[in-house]
Amino acid sequence: MDSPLELMDIAATLAREAGELVIEGRSRAEVTSTKSSPIDIVTQMDVAAETMLRARLAEVRPDDAILGEEGEETSGTSGVTWVIDPIDGTVNYLYGLPHFAVSVAAVEGGSDPRTWRALAGAVFDGSKVEWKAAAGHGAWKNGQAIERGPAPALSATLLATGFNYVAQLRVAQGRLVTHVLGHVRDIRRLGAASVDLCLVAEGAIDAYYEHGLKPWDFAAGALIASEAGVKVGGIDGGPADSELLIAAAPGVWEELRDVLEQAGAGHLWEAPRA
Repeated sequence: MDSPLELMDIAATLAREAGELVIEGRSRAEVTSTKSSPIDIVTQMDVAAETMLRARLAEVRPDDAILGEEGEETSGTSGVTWVIDPIDGTVNYLYGLPHFAVSVAAVEGGSDPRTWRALAGAVFDGSKVEWKAAAGHGAWKNGQAIERGPAPALSATLLATGFNYVAQLRVAQGRLVTHVLGHVRDIRRLGAASVDLCLVAEGAIDAYYEHGLKPWDFAAGALIASEAGVKVGGIDGGPADSELLIAAAPGVWEELRDVLEQAGAGHLWEAPRA
């Protein structure tokens, strides 16, 4: 198996190539289909970028498996799976907002975030900023190593989150925000999980949590954050998954988790607490 650094170089190259493609095609982007709800959109550029990524991986990594947002999971024989999001933040992309990105990660151990081991990842955003990481080797932004410094107190934490495209689930997330907002400095909702995680990695945002993410939303960003010294996990302290991801500096992670748990984050889709 190739080293994490070699896989990182491939991830960064592919994320950059797909990023340039979607940035160039932005003026022509239009909605072609929807997924979980009528507002969970797909553009022709999502499909074009994933098609390109799959074709490039077939050239450079023909024995690897692929898990992508817009296509079927394909099997491989090498033990490596590429987890790709051709446009994370498609609504931002369509509306002309800057927070969108291409996310490319290589993992081993299958396609389940709770059991895989992330090996390498790269995120290339709409402003042509590149973050990347290799397991055990650190994280970089535009070629410069990044490492999180000491965490502020939870009361001074600038916290990011996101919301589901299914209305009733978004309402439940709104109830949770109402509780959490009184415990932090403020909350931001930027609209692209991969970018949120990279901003936590570099310290532009202090912490981030979100329910309902898909594996391709966070595979690369979670590794980048972890390699920068951020703790990334689920509410039980184990690996993050599609139920809940919490990312914060180790000194504040447990306190944030406790606040989320008190607000009902462990069973968010159940009936609201009195």
